Amino acid sequence: MLTRSYQVNDEYFNFDNLRNENNRMNQLSEIKAVTRRIRSKLVEMSHKAGTPHLGSSLSCVDILAACYWRVLFIDPKAPNHETRDRFILSKGHACSALYAALAYRGFFPEITLDSFNQNGSSLAEQPSPNCVPGLELATGSLGHGLPVGIGMMLAGLILNCSYRVYVLMSDGECNEGSVWEAALFAPAHKLEKLVVIIDYNKWQATGRSNEITALAPLSEKWKAFGWSVYEVDGHDLEMLIQVLNQVPDGSGKPVAIIANTVKGKGVSFMEDDNNWHYRSPSAEELKRARQELGFST
Repeated sequence: MLTRSYQVNDEYFNFDNLRNENNRMNQLSEIKAVTRRIRSKLVEMSHKAGTPHLGSSLSCVDILAACYWRVLFIDPKAPNHETRDRFILSKGHACSALYAALAYRGFFPEITLDSFNQNGSSLAEQPSPNCVPGLELATGSLGHGLPVGIGMMLAGLILNCSYRVYVLMSDGECNEGSVWEAALFAPAHKLEKLVVIIDYNKWQATGRSNEITALAPLSEKWKAFGWSVYEVDGHDLEMLIQVLNQVPDGSGKPVAIIANTVKGKGVSFMEDDNNWHYRSPSAEELKRARQELGFST
């Protein structure tokens, strides 16, 4: 196994030391404050750009915060270093949440978020690879994030790199056959540093996920495909950090985390309301949402 160290401007760093520093600096209370800030910004971005998928973005904020503030071996100063952990947002329609997380984590200036989905902006409604530092993959079509993640994981094994690959998917995305083909492949090749996180908010575009396809019992399906499976509250930061950090978990299997979430989480009048898959908030709704999240203006 290679040492997870890297060089920036003739200065050497170690990812394990970096992680310890992140744990010291980013206490749970601070990360929770970041999640409120991100959610407020997402509502603002959706209002300004007139874009949909706000509910889907809000549901995965805590997962992103856990990953980017306490789990991933990454450094904004070296966003493309070969030893970094890879994170793929396979549910690309929620990319506003990833943009905000990357900006607040220091990968690019926060003011860039104000250009979301504007003409000439690097922040398109669906992500493109390397449009901003830290964004690994274009994921405008559901179902290919996991197969690409497997490719990245295989590359790491061939190159003897010790990075992990995290893939955040939606529950509706599990309708795609490419997901289950990949789910069969990963255990066969013992990709124990591969992690799937399913944002299980129980909705997809046209209705309840479990009514459109027989998705439940989701945990048992991933277990049957040979994965090590954990089911967690997708808004419990402490639990998310604990489970995400124990990869590989010693089983020799890839890890699937079923994160039970609420679509529209954090804004009372958006929670569990699938209308916010398509709507963008009015000025009055923006004001109400920001007030709920602790921002007066």
